[in-house]
Amino acid sequence: MLKVTELNQYYGGSHILRNLSFEIPAGKVTTLLGRNGVGKSTLLRSLMGVVPVATGTVKFGDTDITHAAPYLRVRSGIGYVPQGREIFPRLTVEENLRMGLASKPGSAQVPAFIFEMFPVLKQMMGRRGGDLSGGQQQQLAIGRALAAGPKLLVLDEPTEGIQPSIIKDIERCIRTLASSGEMAILLVEQYYDFARSLADHYLVMERGEIVKRGAGPDMDRDGVRDLLAV
Repeated sequence: MLKVTELNQYYGGSHILRNLSFEIPAGKVTTLLGRNGVGKSTLLRSLMGVVPVATGTVKFGDTDITHAAPYLRVRSGIGYVPQGREIFPRLTVEENLRMGLASKPGSAQVPAFIFEMFPVLKQMMGRRGGDLSGGQQQQLAIGRALAAGPKLLVLDEPTEGIQPSIIKDIERCIRTLASSGEMAILLVEQYYDFARSLADHYLVMERGEIVKRGAGPDMDRDGVRDLLAV
């Protein structure tokens, strides 16, 4: 679904991402783990075109998107839920969800399955996004990304600052999406148990490099938790 080859990124004189190469298979959950500051969010911004790639290639399916604009990546089928949610606080829940339809025809409607996954969004359609709790805003951010019908969903630390009950809802959502076999998911996460419970495959980053990779069920045996210890 997504193939990254020899990706490098720099900020000033600092080499942030170092020769990253990996693949995100279709219909599977790939978790990307690492301590704070290792370059995970920079990698996602590079994959989405928010930060221009210095060197290397990014292919989505058979298409080279290395230098494609962010909106073209969304149009091609990549959904992105950024760290910190970044919903539009002054827009209503409905308006936020409809922003996810920006690449669709004007008559497009918010898919009903989003409300089945997150019933609270249906109940709060007229409420401003900024008035929702942090967990509700995270559900809204995921719903907005799903509204575009992505083939690949990228989530940047969706459990950050979220109450346990909402984490369970998000876990259930990801599991449901993955079980369909129709969507690839790239999950960036620091919460080890959450990542392990969902991972078909895992990648571990350290100092801008991928230092370990393997099958999700092998994470405990491979000592991944120890690699995340401060």
